[in-house]
Amino acid sequence: MIDVAALFQPLQIRSLSVANRFVMSPANRNSSPNGVPDEELAQYFRRRVDGGIGLVTVGGVGVDHPASVGAGEGRGCAIPVLHGDAALAGWRRVVELAHAGGGKIVPQLWHMGVMREPGTGYHPEAETAMPSGIWGPLGRRTLLSPEHIEHLAKPGRALTDDEILEIIEGYGRSARNAAALGFDGIAIHGANGYLPDSFLWAETNLRTDRWGGDRRERTRFAAEVVRAVRRGAGDDLPIFYRFTQWKHQDRDATNADTPAEFADVLEPLAEAGVDVFDAAEGMFDNPAFAGSELNLAGWAKKITGCVTITGGGIGIGRSFFSPGAPGPPQSTDNMDKVMRRFERGEFDLIASARAILNDAAWVHKVERGKPLKPYDNATLRAVL
Repeated sequence: MIDVAALFQPLQIRSLSVANRFVMSPANRNSSPNGVPDEELAQYFRRRVDGGIGLVTVGGVGVDHPASVGAGEGRGCAIPVLHGDAALAGWRRVVELAHAGGGKIVPQLWHMGVMREPGTGYHPEAETAMPSGIWGPLGRRTLLSPEHIEHLAKPGRALTDDEILEIIEGYGRSARNAAALGFDGIAIHGANGYLPDSFLWAETNLRTDRWGGDRRERTRFAAEVVRAVRRGAGDDLPIFYRFTQWKHQDRDATNADTPAEFADVLEPLAEAGVDVFDAAEGMFDNPAFAGSELNLAGWAKKITGCVTITGGGIGIGRSFFSPGAPGPPQSTDNMDKVMRRFERGEFDLIASARAILNDAAWVHKVERGKPLKPYDNATLRAVL
């Protein structure tokens, strides 16, 4: 049996004290009609708290901006938001129930940007927010269907300076609402080709004004979002920032190909006020750059000194995106690999989505060395 005791030590991040190092990774359920979280959602998160999770991240909560969220592929829009009396009342129940079980919970603020299908969402009349009026390159490796890409990739209009500032203020309002409801921190979705990431990526940011430029200059939007969140949330709550290299438009895309380039992306965000960098990777044990075994979270910690979260395949036999792998993913006890990296200080927290969605008691089973529930894609689809 692998000794995982170190993962059950507490960690303090500003005012947030987490009981262990396990994080429920954000996974949007698309199950909040009219943007309002209901009792079913509150109980869903409470079950994960009861299962031993140190920190729950509520995935994909729409920012207070008309074009923040829309329909996903093959689905309507039932994404929760953090504005409006009904939605805030629903979130108050979610937070109270999580806290009653001894848990900690943060919302992940989400603006889909170019990934929002035009004419969908709670404000179908709103134009989809595009940094440069383009969705991104076509013909790249992606999990999106050609039909969905056809809807998304229609040319649009580049955001004006005033519109960009309005979106940034929307993040701030959502953070202020979250803080008032008693959330324990604020997370920002800056990954996968969504709005902050589409400002970072050279393929979707062709701007020549203050929001464009070289790699470091392209971080300006994300850094200003972080500052707005800090103004809204106050000084006590930690700010989490989720990032990836890959995009929905291109699974092989990168924002940085060397540690020095990676520093150009992360350093301005850390200076703006990020406390925790949440690295979403295909597999947590994949090296980020040639010449080192460090993964993305490890490099983020080395570059910024901030707390980092690693994720990707923890508790699951292979990445959701692994090409050509036979059969569906399987539950696995790969904590030996996790512990080797954790004990050498590569990261501070570990995140899992699928293992925890598949089995709410997964953390307790890892702690006690009990057999894991077999992974079931049908269960995952039902949960999502």
